Amino acid sequence: MAAVPVFHALPKRRIAAVLGLGLVLTGCGADYPLGEAQRQAAENNTSNLSGTVTGGGSSAQNSAMNAWIGGFATMHPKVQVQYASVGSGAGRAGLLAGATNFAGSDAYLKESEVARSQEICGPEGAINIPTYISPISVAFNLPGIKELNFDAATIAKIFSGKITSWQDPAIEELNPGVSIPDVPLTAVARSDDSGTTENFTDYLHAAAPDNWTHDPSGSWPGGLGSEQAQGNSGVVTTVARTEGAVTYADDSLVDKTLGKGKLRVGDSFVAVSGESAAIAVTASHRVPGRGANDIALELDRGTTKPGAYPLVLVSYFIVCSGYTDPNTVELVKAFGHYVVSDEGQQVAADSAKSAPMPKELATEAAAAIDSITLRR
Repeated sequence: MAAVPVFHALPKRRIAAVLGLGLVLTGCGADYPLGEAQRQAAENNTSNLSGTVTGGGSSAQNSAMNAWIGGFATMHPKVQVQYASVGSGAGRAGLLAGATNFAGSDAYLKESEVARSQEICGPEGAINIPTYISPISVAFNLPGIKELNFDAATIAKIFSGKITSWQDPAIEELNPGVSIPDVPLTAVARSDDSGTTENFTDYLHAAAPDNWTHDPSGSWPGGLGSEQAQGNSGVVTTVARTEGAVTYADDSLVDKTLGKGKLRVGDSFVAVSGESAAIAVTASHRVPGRGANDIALELDRGTTKPGAYPLVLVSYFIVCSGYTDPNTVELVKAFGHYVVSDEGQQVAADSAKSAPMPKELATEAAAAIDSITLRR
């Protein structure tokens, strides 16, 4: 299993090299690394913002992040936003080590991470701001089949190794009349520390506790014997080339060559979509004991709200509550406001099949961004 880089033991310059930030944007030393469109925008733009802001983290966020970076560049063409898609755990570690200005993460900072962030971000530490809502697909490779019904217990049995055949009675009972090919069932999990894994195991732990006895974690439990691959794209690629394989992945990475599972919610089966994920998020509440501007959300994995798809991740823009450089404050706030704006949320929805944040949540996120301060 791949380990998260031990960033606190490395000098900041070395951490940046590990994250690959210098390679995120082609020709990052050029004036307009995004090309002709950015050059034209600069010639017709009056924005005075300039400089570089760096981040890293969630691979699930990557498609949306690329769209945000492109959209932001047309508004502020002299600003370079660099993002390394290295996984949520590595992204949080980079921010906590002071190697980046922000992290993208599919899991909010734990209490211990908030405490550690005070060393880099000041006494108020870092804050979690929701920016990206996306369902996690149960994606499979079965010839001729594009949709199957699942419940949480059956998914838990598949990924814990208790179900090893597509002809298992539990799968057949949920899918009457469906002729499933007799091919080996191979469960594929993430090898890296992943917010997608943390959300997936949180769902199983909450919705099927009798069949999933492991605690929620960004690292896949040892001893389960699952095949593993790195990143959302890695598990999807593995399933695409392995007949009978099944995995969990951010829905934006799952194309039409693979089948997708519908989830039992109450007495119905709900298809994966940005809209059904957003409905599930409206049933969430804030994690207690956090600061006023920390919007870490506790999801209701057992919701029976009509149309909700509770196997969902809320991905965060994790930033310091304060920075020592005034230009960094200005850049982080400007980029953050674009991300949570109606335009930014629509750009993400168009490019990554995510769900625009509910209006109330977007308003709270904008207020949290406004709270970022210059500290001495």
